[in-house]
Amino acid sequence: MLSLDLHPIFRNNRDIDLAMRQFLVTSAASGASVAEIIPGKGSGQLHTRVLRFLDQKHIRKLYARRETDPANPGRVLVYFR
Repeated sequence: MLSLDLHPIFRNNRDIDLAMRQFLVTSAASGASVAEIIPGKGSGQLHTRVLRFLDQKHIRKLYARRETDPANPGRVLVYFR
């Protein structure tokens, strides 16, 4: 499973968007069935930001569905077609 940990770059909004965009494009192109984005538990602000990013219309075209891992709320699973 491919993974992107946002902990090292959580303070820079531009880096977060760029990292997630590159990660999703790379994951979709690699043929992976699922990938994980790790915003961490924390206050939930970064988690909310990740979900908003994934819900953008042009980003939504890259994957089939997304969900917060029920066993670990600090992890977002992204499923591809």
